[in-house]
Order: sequence, then C-alpha cells, then structure tokens
Amino acid sequence: MFFAKLLVNLADLYSFQNKMRVNLRILLFLVATVTSVTAQQKITLEEIWGGAFRTQGMDVLHSMNSGKQYTVLNFDRASGTSAVIKYDYETLQATDTIVSSQNIEGIDRFSSYTFSDDESKLILATDVEPIYRRSRLGNYYVYDTKTQKAKLIYDKKIQEPTFSPNGKKVAFVFENNIYVKDLDLEFVTQITTDGKINHIINGITDWVYEEEFAFVRAFEWNSDGTQLAYIRFDETNVPEFSMDVYGKALYPKQQVFKYPKAGEANAKVSLHVYDFAKKAQHKAFLGNYNDFYIPRIKWTNGPDVLSVQVINRHQNDLDLIFYNVKGGKFNVVLNDTDKAYVDITDNLTFLKDDSFIWTSEKDGFNHIYHYDKTGKLINQITKGNWEVTNYYGYDEKAGRIFYQSVENGSINRDVYSIKLNGKDKKRLSTKEGNNSATFSSNFTYFINRFSNADTPTMHTLHAAKDGKLVKEIVNNNALKQKLSAYNLPKKEFFTLTTEKGHELNAWMIKPADFDASKKYPLFMYQYSGPGSQSVANRWNGSNDYWYYMLAQQGYIVVCVDGRGTGYKGADFKKVTYKELGKYEVEDQIDAAKELGKRSYVDANRIGIWGWSYGGFMSSNCLLKGNDVFKMAIAVAPVTSWRFYDTIYTERYMQTPQENASGYDENSPINHVEKLKGAYLLIHGTGDDNVHVQNTMRMIEALVQANKQFDWAIYPDKNHGIYGGYTRLQLYNKMTKFIKDNL
Repeated sequence: MFFAKLLVNLADLYSFQNKMRVNLRILLFLVATVTSVTAQQKITLEEIWGGAFRTQGMDVLHSMNSGKQYTVLNFDRASGTSAVIKYDYETLQATDTIVSSQNIEGIDRFSSYTFSDDESKLILATDVEPIYRRSRLGNYYVYDTKTQKAKLIYDKKIQEPTFSPNGKKVAFVFENNIYVKDLDLEFVTQITTDGKINHIINGITDWVYEEEFAFVRAFEWNSDGTQLAYIRFDETNVPEFSMDVYGKALYPKQQVFKYPKAGEANAKVSLHVYDFAKKAQHKAFLGNYNDFYIPRIKWTNGPDVLSVQVINRHQNDLDLIFYNVKGGKFNVVLNDTDKAYVDITDNLTFLKDDSFIWTSEKDGFNHIYHYDKTGKLINQITKGNWEVTNYYGYDEKAGRIFYQSVENGSINRDVYSIKLNGKDKKRLSTKEGNNSATFSSNFTYFINRFSNADTPTMHTLHAAKDGKLVKEIVNNNALKQKLSAYNLPKKEFFTLTTEKGHELNAWMIKPADFDASKKYPLFMYQYSGPGSQSVANRWNGSNDYWYYMLAQQGYIVVCVDGRGTGYKGADFKKVTYKELGKYEVEDQIDAAKELGKRSYVDANRIGIWGWSYGGFMSSNCLLKGNDVFKMAIAVAPVTSWRFYDTIYTERYMQTPQENASGYDENSPINHVEKLKGAYLLIHGTGDDNVHVQNTMRMIEALVQANKQFDWAIYPDKNHGIYGGYTRLQLYNKMTKFIKDNL
C-alpha cells in the first residue's frame, strides 16, 4: 500500500516536473522574446525630429534682487499660455505667479520677459518674428506688477526694448532709429532721424556685426539714465546681396541686404551719446583709427565714463578706451594684441572701485586678469595650461570670482571660485561632464546645469561658498528610462594620435552588438571651425540620436576635433591662421587613415559629413582625401572663402588682397577635378549667412569638370534648413545616401 502510494506520488512528482519544465520553457521563450523586442527597438527619424527625446529644463532663469528667489518662464502646452513663476531658493517651492498671459487681455502668450532694475515692471515679448540669427521684431508690452496691467510700448513691431535704470523709460529701435518712451507720460521721443534701410542704422547692429560679434542691441543706458550711448552704422557703401524669396505668390520677391564679403567695404561705424537733459547728442571722438570695429560698449559705474572696445580690421590689436562724455576726453587704458587675432568676449566687469576684470589669451591660454581703473595690471587671477570658458561674476562681500573652466580635461566643464588675489581656488562642481552655473544675485546659491554622455541634463541647487548640494530641481530620469528600451551603445571618448604625432580628442559610437572580428563601415562627423568643439562630454543633441540610429543599422560613427578647434590653448587653436582648411583637413584625413588600420574598420568604406564650416571640411576631405573617403555630405558649405563675410573670414585669413593663396589653395571649389567618391551637396536658398551662391558656383565647377554628384536645394530655407517636415525629409535623404554609398 505504502509502495503503491509512493509510486503514485512519484508519478505525480514526475508529471509536475514535466509541467514545470514546459512552463519554464514557455517563460524563457517569453523573456527571450521580450528581451529581443526590447533590444531591437529602433530609433526613427520621426522620433528624433518629432521631439520624442527632448529634455526638460529651466527656461529664462532669472535670480531676483533679494538673492532668495528666482523666476522661470513656464509655457503650458495644453492651454498655450505662458507665465513667469517665482520660486524660493531654500524650499524650491513656487511662491508666486508674477504674471500670466491668462490674466492679460490681448496677450495669448509671451516668449520672453525682462525685469526692470527694481523688478516692479517687466517687458513681455509677443508675436516675435526672426530677422537674422539673433535679431527679432515683436510686439512688446510693459507689465506693471502693482497695477497688474500691461501696456503696448509701440503700436508697431520694434526691436530691443530696454528699461532705463529707474524703470521709467524704455528705449527701443524702430526702422533703424532709436526711440524712447516715457512710461509715466506715455509719450514717445524719437532720438535719431536719419535711419534708413540699407543705409543708416542707429542702435542696432548690421548683419555682419550681429553674426560675428554676436550682439544686436548697440545702445546702452548709463547708470543714472541721463545718457544713452549708441553705435551708428553707415552701410551706404557696403555691397548689397540679394536673395530670391519664392514663397507662395505668383511672382517671387527679392530680399536685399548689405553683406560685406571678405575684402569688401564694411559699414563705417561711429559712437554717439544722447544727453536727455540737453536733449542733444554728440559724436564721440576716440582717436585716429582707420577701418576699425566697435565690438562692445559698456558704461563704467560712474554715469559719465563709457568703456569702448575698438579693434582693427585684422582683429589682432584691441584697445579698451574710457571715454568721458562730459569733457569729451578719452584714454586708452588697455591694449591687447596677438600675432593672429584677439577674441571678443562679454567678460569685462567693473568692480565698485571701477577696477575691472578682463580675460585674455596673452599667456597662451584664456585666463582672468584684474586691472585697476587706469589699466594697470593688479594680478593674473587664474593660471595654468587650461582655459577659462566662462566668467560668472564677482562676489564683493566674499571677495571671490566665479568661473567655468576645462581644468578637469578639455572635453569637460567645471565650476570654480577663487579669491581676487588668485588664491584659495575651489572646485564647486563634483560630477565629471559638462557643468554650468547660474548664480543668485547675492552669490549665496547657484543652480548647476549638468550633463555628460551618459546622463541627461539635470538642474541642482548648490551653496556657492563650497558647492555643497542643497537639492535637486529638475532631472530627466524619465528620458533615460525611456532610452533604456533602445539598448543604445556607449559613446566612447579617446585620444587619437595621428601618424604625424598630433593628439586629437575623439569619440566613437559602435553598434550595440559590436563584434571585433567583423568589419564595419565608418562614418565621420566634424565641424572643425576655429575655436569650436564637437568632442565634448555632454548629453545628446539631435544629431547624436541620428548617429545612434546609424549604429543600430551597422555603422561605426566617429567624431574627431582636429587642430584649430578650441579649449586646448591658443597655439592649438590658432595654427590654422591664414590657412583655413589646410591643417584641419589634413587631420581628418590622417584620423581616417588611423581608424582604417583598426581590424574592425573597413578602410574601403569611410565617409564623412558636416554642416556649414563642417560642409566646407567634408567637401575638402572628399576631394583632397579621395583615396581615403568613399563618400561625403556637405550641408550649407562655404566653397570659397571669397564668398564669406569680412569679420569672420578676415579674422582668420586677413583679406583676399593680402592672402590670395590662403583663400584659393584650400577652397573646395578649386579642387573639383579630384572628385572620385559619392558627393551630396545641400543648401537652402534663403541662407543669409552662407549664401546658396557657394553651392551654385560649386555645382557649376563640378559640371564643367564633368563630375557626377547629387544635390538638393531647399527653397527659402535659411542656414538651419528647418520648418515643417524639412528636417525630417533632409535627414531621410542623407540617411538613404549613406546607405546607398557606404
């Protein structure tokens, strides 16, 4: 009986074990299936350009005067409204809504805000439309926080409205003339009257200043609001450039604007000061300069002394001038020269005693200097074989400077503080990657924006005195979790040493299922422009997701920063002076050769691409490296430096009249007969920056050389080639070209 029961139990156990084996097999199959599906989830271009991988951040961050609160711009996508929300630094809790478009009649939303100095009023921007890269036209309102009313500044679209120091006036530009509105009297005064499109501009920069000196507003209030300094541009003799705008009408129209190409006439600039008490203005005499630029003006603490930066046309000799508007006297307090060129920055800062902070590359690396008010050097604050990349400010109470640098490796950024005497340096950021800071007005706190190649952007609050973490504000963990389903490979950073011995920063993305015994096609990206950086330890941009998509499809993607790029010292950056496209191209070709020696790279299938300067580079690489590169894509490329603007081109090349060989020997338009591989040339006809002329002339040169190539023209699209489905169509085209030719 016992034995019979035992047999039955054994039979039941055997049956149970069989069922378990079957269930286990089913479970393993399901797990394998799910894992396989997860591993095979592919990035699509629709996701990339549809915003599926967009990060969350803090828009238009402003520290309040108290140093205890900050504000951000909040846009509600559901309702289409915007608001300025105040937060407390200590609690990070929202404490107040300063203004919401829901509560303002006639304003559906606003896209930016600016406080008056006493924070009792705000300028709100609505219906903004772009002019060029940085310039905008818009309807602007002044919102009074006490009355909670918003009033339109002017009944037409204007540019650069700016509060006076006491917040009772607003200066702005309309049709190249400066106006000032008295907010109490609601009366508008026209300060200048000679403004005329394509002739005279008052208080707003011309095209080339905007693009290359990176500013639009060319007027400044003094400290007590009694004087307004402005730059006047006489571009009468600057050659005109025209672009056909095809639009949707039966006939196209033309956009005509002044664009000084290398070697041609620039606008004649002059400095003027308007005195509100006298209701009169005068032209400032700064010395006997000839063919010069005024890239920056800034008032000192005193209401009568204006600082003016004047630089020669070669941009290798800069004077900092103090101009007294009462007596009309000027004094050159500092001169900065370089064998190549001097970079223009916004780091000039006046301390309470009118001594000032200045940054310069004069010791071979960009560092911070302290000068007294007469221009005598007090001391060099930072030193070392590394670059200061941002200057944040000076805390008078603590006697400390705050800045960002690449001291922890040129692909990284860290936040530091240091005493004014150059001692007691402290590293305030702790995580390796890209750190940048926004400090509270009293330098008690800073909000750190951090990311690296593995960590999407996050914002954290820190104590400024020691960098101690107070609290996390915003992270993008949800995005990181979402991306885990795509099984993306790691971006690998390394130093590539060419056969000539040049050590270059690089990154590589391999397929997730990379097999070192196989050979893969190699696709290279670069930009390579002077002082630029593409190899940086930061979170993904849109192109990075495209590279991950290509890696999923069996490509290895690599980026190499060659000589001429930034953050490794002046010698490394300025080696390309007078020969743009020589050493940078040499480095990309040499890098491709080195990578081609690796066992897993198919040296017969190496391609390269770039946009703008990068398109100039990829074109040159395919032509000069026709035994190395099988294909290239060039988007909006410069094909001859003779076609590009004065300020940028002459900074690095001098003029064509002085350096003809430098211009011609390294421009791809002069090497079309060397084309062997597949070449895709892309441009927008509305590109006001790198004109489609570059591509049209390149096409004609290729045709006359009897070379076959592919090209695409995007009607009315500017240098960014975007709008609607444009980017999606463009990247589909480029992806197909890569698959067909690599």
